[in-house]
Amino acid sequence: MAVPFERRTTQRNAISGATHRDGVIFAPTDVVLTSSNAESMTYRPPFRKALQIVLFSAFSVSIPSAWVAAQSQTAPTRVTVRVVSHDAKIIGDGVGGVRVVITRAADGHILADGMQTGSTGDTNAIMVQPRERGQKTFNTPGAAAFHAELALIEPTLVDITAYGPLGDPGHLVQTGRRMLLVPGFHVEGEGIILEMNGFTVRVLSPRAEKVERAHSDITVTTSVTMLCGCPTEPDGLWDNNRYTIMGKLYRDDELLGETTLAYAGQSNMYSGVFRGVAEGRYRVEVIAADAEKGNFGYDHVRFSVSE
Repeated sequence: MAVPFERRTTQRNAISGATHRDGVIFAPTDVVLTSSNAESMTYRPPFRKALQIVLFSAFSVSIPSAWVAAQSQTAPTRVTVRVVSHDAKIIGDGVGGVRVVITRAADGHILADGMQTGSTGDTNAIMVQPRERGQKTFNTPGAAAFHAELALIEPTLVDITAYGPLGDPGHLVQTGRRMLLVPGFHVEGEGIILEMNGFTVRVLSPRAEKVERAHSDITVTTSVTMLCGCPTEPDGLWDNNRYTIMGKLYRDDELLGETTLAYAGQSNMYSGVFRGVAEGRYRVEVIAADAEKGNFGYDHVRFSVSE
């Protein structure tokens, strides 16, 4: 059987204003519960604690909101990105440039998206002079770069991703970096340097639309440049004597032969011959490799041989 309780209030301070009306308590006072079988128990109304929680929550929310509002009124944070061909120069307009996208790492929201434009930079500064800490290597007049202004309101982890060279869409290379950016701290000058590994390789002959004569020699001609378009040639800055450039001939998935593609007397140009190719459908693959630097390039073409 439930024990009946008698309600009475005790005023704990002069401003509580505790009152009764028909047994209902109308003020935030303590309630002492008494019964014939129990010791007096003090009851503190839950709305006191709830009021404290609401006030604390409102205060804690209002501070970040005010801080965010203040930060959103600050000037954009300027960022410069330069995308460079590994062991070579900046990837510029001559090879189609590079697309650069900056996203917020937390949710992929795009903060900036655009093109790196400009020249390949100063050959002497990039490839010849010994590099010392703090010297200008890439930040020279006209050198290609991507410039962005980011609306950052707090320190933000970002992903910077580059795709290129856009002049060779069939063999786009992707590179990137994740890093922290802080509002108001501009990254300019040399900028954030991203590197792309590889060669740009294009098979110039045989050509897919041309039918070769059966049992004739098939000459494979290709061009090989750095991703920035910098030339490869004997004893040059990009010395082809350090590279392996070879052609492979396939019928279906069967490898029929390989040949070294030798320098053809003109910058970037290499050639080799497959002799006495019979009637059929073929695929030629060309590979350029500089394993020491981690640069590789590839292209292929399918062609027909007929009587």
